[in-house]
Amino acid sequence: MASSAGPPASPSSRSHGNGAGAGSATAMMLPGPPGRGNGGCIDLSPPGLLAHGAGSSVVVSDPRSMQLLCVLPMPSAALASFVTAVRWAPPAPSSLAGNDDDDERRPLRLAAGDRHGRIAVWDARARAVLCWLSLDEARGVAPGSSGGVQDICWVQRDSGWLLASIHGPSLLCIWDTANNPRVLWMFDAAPEYLSCLRRDPFDARHLCAIGLRGFLLSAVARHESDISLQEHRVTCGAGDVTDLQKLEKEIAAPAPAPALAAFPQFATRICFSPLWRQILFVTFPRELMVFDLSYSTALSVSPLPRGFGKFSDVMADPDLDLLYCTHIDGKLSIWRRKEGEQVHLLCAVEELMPSIGTIVPPPAVLAATIWHSESIFRNIEKQCQDFAQAHDSNSFITATNSDQNVCQGTTTYLTSISEDGKIWSWLLTFDKSAHANKANLGRLSHSNAASGNTPSNRPDFTIKINLMGQLHLLSSTVTTLAVPSPSLLATVARGGNNPAPAVPLVALGTQNGTIEVVDVMANAVSVSFSVHSGTVRGLRWLGNSRLVSFSYNQVNDKTGGYNNKLIITCLRSGLNRPFRVLQKPERAPIRALRASSSGRYLLILFRDAPVEVWAMTKNPMMLRSLALPFTVLEWTLPAAPRPGQNASSKQSSTSKERSAEASGAENSDETCESFSFALVNGALGVFEVHGRRIRDFRPKWPSSSFASSDGLVTAMAYRLPHVVMGDRSGNIRWWDVTTGLSSSFSTHREGIRRIKFSPVVHGDRSRGRIAVLFYDNTFSIFDLDSPDPLANALLQPQSPGTLVLELDWLSTRTKKDEPLVLCIAGADSSFRLIEVNIDAKSGSVSKPMAMKERFRPMPFCLPVLFPTAHALALRMVLQLGVKPTWFQCNNSDRLASDSFKLASTFGDLRSYMIETTLPPIGDAVVAELLLKVLEPYRKDGCILDDGRARLYSAIVNKGTYARFAFAAAIFGDFQEALFWLQLPQALRHFLDKSASRSRDNTSQSSLRHDSEQGSSLNRIVSRERSSGKFTKNAANYGQLSSMAFKQEQLWFNANERIPWHDKLDGEEALQKRIHELVSLGNLETAVSLLLSTPPEGSNFYPNALRAVVLSSAVSQSLHELAVKVVAANMVRTDKSLSGTHLLCAVGRYQEACSQLQDAGCWNDAATLAASHLHGSDYARVLQRWADYVLRGEHNMWRALILYVAAGALPEALDTLRKNQRPDTAALFLLACHEIYSQITTESEPADDTSVSEPPTPEQAEKLQFPSKNVADEDLIAVSEVFGQYQQKLIHLCMDTEPSAD
Repeated sequence: MASSAGPPASPSSRSHGNGAGAGSATAMMLPGPPGRGNGGCIDLSPPGLLAHGAGSSVVVSDPRSMQLLCVLPMPSAALASFVTAVRWAPPAPSSLAGNDDDDERRPLRLAAGDRHGRIAVWDARARAVLCWLSLDEARGVAPGSSGGVQDICWVQRDSGWLLASIHGPSLLCIWDTANNPRVLWMFDAAPEYLSCLRRDPFDARHLCAIGLRGFLLSAVARHESDISLQEHRVTCGAGDVTDLQKLEKEIAAPAPAPALAAFPQFATRICFSPLWRQILFVTFPRELMVFDLSYSTALSVSPLPRGFGKFSDVMADPDLDLLYCTHIDGKLSIWRRKEGEQVHLLCAVEELMPSIGTIVPPPAVLAATIWHSESIFRNIEKQCQDFAQAHDSNSFITATNSDQNVCQGTTTYLTSISEDGKIWSWLLTFDKSAHANKANLGRLSHSNAASGNTPSNRPDFTIKINLMGQLHLLSSTVTTLAVPSPSLLATVARGGNNPAPAVPLVALGTQNGTIEVVDVMANAVSVSFSVHSGTVRGLRWLGNSRLVSFSYNQVNDKTGGYNNKLIITCLRSGLNRPFRVLQKPERAPIRALRASSSGRYLLILFRDAPVEVWAMTKNPMMLRSLALPFTVLEWTLPAAPRPGQNASSKQSSTSKERSAEASGAENSDETCESFSFALVNGALGVFEVHGRRIRDFRPKWPSSSFASSDGLVTAMAYRLPHVVMGDRSGNIRWWDVTTGLSSSFSTHREGIRRIKFSPVVHGDRSRGRIAVLFYDNTFSIFDLDSPDPLANALLQPQSPGTLVLELDWLSTRTKKDEPLVLCIAGADSSFRLIEVNIDAKSGSVSKPMAMKERFRPMPFCLPVLFPTAHALALRMVLQLGVKPTWFQCNNSDRLASDSFKLASTFGDLRSYMIETTLPPIGDAVVAELLLKVLEPYRKDGCILDDGRARLYSAIVNKGTYARFAFAAAIFGDFQEALFWLQLPQALRHFLDKSASRSRDNTSQSSLRHDSEQGSSLNRIVSRERSSGKFTKNAANYGQLSSMAFKQEQLWFNANERIPWHDKLDGEEALQKRIHELVSLGNLETAVSLLLSTPPEGSNFYPNALRAVVLSSAVSQSLHELAVKVVAANMVRTDKSLSGTHLLCAVGRYQEACSQLQDAGCWNDAATLAASHLHGSDYARVLQRWADYVLRGEHNMWRALILYVAAGALPEALDTLRKNQRPDTAALFLLACHEIYSQITTESEPADDTSVSEPPTPEQAEKLQFPSKNVADEDLIAVSEVFGQYQQKLIHLCMDTEPSAD
């Protein structure tokens, strides 16, 4: 193995905006289904956006409303490359500084890697690539030499974020994605196969990577290329080792292939515990393990229960001690931690692929993820309910038996994706019930023996899973498409002679036999029909409400032949009616279908067999067969409308059909339709179908010979009066059947597969625009009315980014100013709409169709998609407090002309802001101006959905801290939200300690002479704690435990880990266990462990010395000076932490904490201080810890809560000002003022029974800050800077156009 810093050369390319080429994305695109080649890549952003890989694209959707947001394609010059890894960047700090010009501050950055080894960093809001990262370019090797991307992960360094990635089988890289993207560091773990990367939720600098054989790499990013590494080994089971050895012998992927390509059925995954530091959950295919990084050992191993498919992934609940494991057979197993141990027991099993309503065999579940965002909102609601009930410090440690009460009423959301292109949204509900064992007995009876889950160990709650929603995307590879373009002869399906209008629908035939009908206005699959058992090989519209499709399969018996299957599908009833049903196989398969624009006639083309002409009545019947050697046939399209002044002379010479269409004739008996054709010998012709008769159209032939001498005619388009043909040599010819005029030119390309006339409307400059699809899967757009079509052609546009299988024009255009829209079925299984704007001066310009959708079932309630200025405006409005009635939007608002066109006048909006007694801060006029800016979003209903609005209405009057936490959570800033939730408790902790310290000063002299008695009392408390009488309250369970600062909380977190290591052997594990026990004050157990050291052990004498000293402390017979000398000598000579134990034995806990902090054991020092220190001594430990968290771990919010708990409020305020957060600094002052006022008000009745005078107006407007070290001038300065920030925000909001998507 080797590690090295990367070369200085930049291996990336940057592109801002929707530039040409691969950096562009389109909102009007439907992706193909995900597959095994995508490696199950999925990620949910903190604001709540879901990203997953599907083919060569990244799909971004909203799992709450179950709507597709956009598709980010990653095109390649070679064949389509699978996206194998996606990861959202942590949210950037909200600030007006730099706005959107700084990539680091963009709110929705998404990294995606593919099988070609490329990584694209996207701005999902702008739908543009910020930079490309290529390891091959960085190393100067041939493309593909480094292998594909296995996994990616963001890791923090200083104030920015780095991107870690696994390339090929064993190469771990760390990238700098800032203004000069480059690779900073590389580590080759060969011969291991690295499989998974995860970031530590407690330390964002720390990441872990695991290999298929159990190699575990722990890395901490410090400065630049300074990466601290530790290697561990997770021992996997014998069955997994045997399976991997067999797979290695059968491996067929090339050498640099990543693990997901080399071993697609063998997955090893890790997941950090969000509740316990240094705890990893590891899944091998047959085992679930709990691994302790601090001990470098496995704490428990749970085998795969019988009857289950192999493990595929593991996820940890952010609040409960639950694990969710997915299996390759589509099951979801839920595991609960056994109380007092790190052993997980199986408590429920659910199916992520329902057996009802799915095909057989059912589609595979490829990936799943849980919603961490719902957890933070649940914590906000719970904290607001519990805060009024618990103010004293003892409320956080209660005598509950277990954490099962926490599960009562808890819900967890989970999203899964399946290989049929569906996104599933699930709701898991935990209900405490007396019949829990009875409810789960049936599902668990087959797995009790394997998991050791006896009835006594089962939880006393039931777990129910409900399907909340489903987003249906394309279910299989697209094979063909059809666009309706009915003529005026087509009538509506319900009968009568009313003409059928063009509908904004496109039908797609797929490889698995389904027909997907896409609503292009909503960019969504409107309905899906399971029609054929095999591939849909042809598809055509009959009018605008019926579809005809065909498939065939070859008979393998002696007789041979083909079974052709023709089916008519009615969109209104959903019924499939087969026709032309034969009992025996036919000699020739169907080659193609051609339906007339009216939907009344159908041509069925066979391979080496006569063409059949069918009348598509209620019961279709064959009119006749045409035994001519046709190569292509095409029906005429609806005639192009002519301007009024030219209509009379032009229409007199046209056929009966054109005359009928122009005049809107309703007598179908007098109408006929025609189709053109080409024969093998190059001859051309036009036939008319009149009722049941077919006759020659007798067109006017061109003056020059039209016989093709250099290639067969392979494509044709016919719209009266023009017939356009293309041959296999790339030549295009067109001919006017009424005048005989003709022309031709060569495209200098390969053969032509399709030619499609663009739809025309009244007033169009040109009527001869065609889209041409070539056999090399590229296309061009030509204008036959131009003098030189080839010179003015729009060649292959760069925007599709994929090879094209089929194309056609969308026929819903009604005005000449509207752009032409081209429908494309890509080779990457995607469906796209390409907008073609025609400009007479500059010619045709093709670009992705990125206009705002004209229809959505419900608006996107995602404020993170707003422009930065408007997002900050909404954030400030939520923080200042707005009445819930502001979110209510009536139908008249939504049905108004265009809510995104700013109205010229507004009513008085100040009444929407809540009334508050807090002192004013900043500019008082800003709130009304911000509401005016946000009015278009409110009318469009895209600010908050009903659930979020109900929660805000419940907490809006609960205090400033609740509003601040809610606003942070809406934009995904979870650490900030946790800070605001913990701020009241931290401030109370500081003020309570300050009050108790002033009371203790009066009796300090009486306590000093009885220090022996005090230490004895401390030992009694230590014994009570170690006996497990206290357990953790639900109020600070889950994510809030990561912000713990109270002594009881820190002590509980450390004490809970003690039983996990009781069965560990080895001298190193023994020393670590002793260190944990001494930190907790459990000296008796520590002495017994030390005395258990065998005499032949190398550490017998140091352990004996410590045992003697610690036992003397327990027996109150120790000479302090002698032990201090021994401790000092041991600290100088011994690299272990034995010296701190001796200091603890003589009561020098402050010095012991300092030594632990100097050694980098910050959590151990905090545990020791929580067990033994009080008052200012404990505050000094917290403040030094906060300095390290701020400067070492770069976790500002965690450092702020420690500063507040330590009473270092000036340092907390200075930290916010140095980090350029004027808005947060002002809100911090407001929250502290409100909480401090509440505390003083609560303490007044107990201290003073006299009636206090009401405050004067000057006192009411003055901020009360609970620190004497902050002058009033500093508080006024914070308010003034906040006012300047508000004014700048208003100017930016006024200069920014509103946009919700």
